[in-house]
Amino acid sequence: MSALLFALVAAFALSVGARDQLLIADLRARLGRSPGLIATGVAVAAATGALAGWAGGRFAALLSVNTAQMFVAMALLLAAVELAWPIRGKPPAEPTRSLFAIGLALALRQLTDAARFVVFAIGAALAFPQMAALGGALGGVAAIATGYALGERLRLLPHRAVRLGLAGIIFIAAIIIGFSVRFV
Repeated sequence: MSALLFALVAAFALSVGARDQLLIADLRARLGRSPGLIATGVAVAAATGALAGWAGGRFAALLSVNTAQMFVAMALLLAAVELAWPIRGKPPAEPTRSLFAIGLALALRQLTDAARFVVFAIGAALAFPQMAALGGALGGVAAIATGYALGERLRLLPHRAVRLGLAGIIFIAAIIIGFSVRFV
């Protein structure tokens, strides 16, 4: 149960102001309310969150305990770097109405974002990667739904400060896990 809760909170919190959430908010502002848009966003977020948790569990099963823990530290370090990296994305000038193209763009953004890296790490670190997959899916869906609900108002929030604070926390966790594996 802890894997589900950790992954759910991590996926939602680390998606605040992320590229995928901003894309959904911008598309919602440009295209208006669209059941297809929210359905596509929810489906892609659920799939990528579940994939990250499942892949973390499968990967950890192939490694020794210390190697898996070091890999968790590296995944957290990648998440911290992604959080600290400035997002320079602008709202799409002429957004497509193709749900396939929107889904593909969302999936590509989500597969390399901090939230999925952390869900991957949770799936690798904890005993039940299925719960991490479920939590990652639910947290990602909640983040996409929040971006859709806020629309253009999402860009007015102080994302940069929040993401830098989260990057610092994730970086410290990565260092602590890495040192505990290396020196203990």
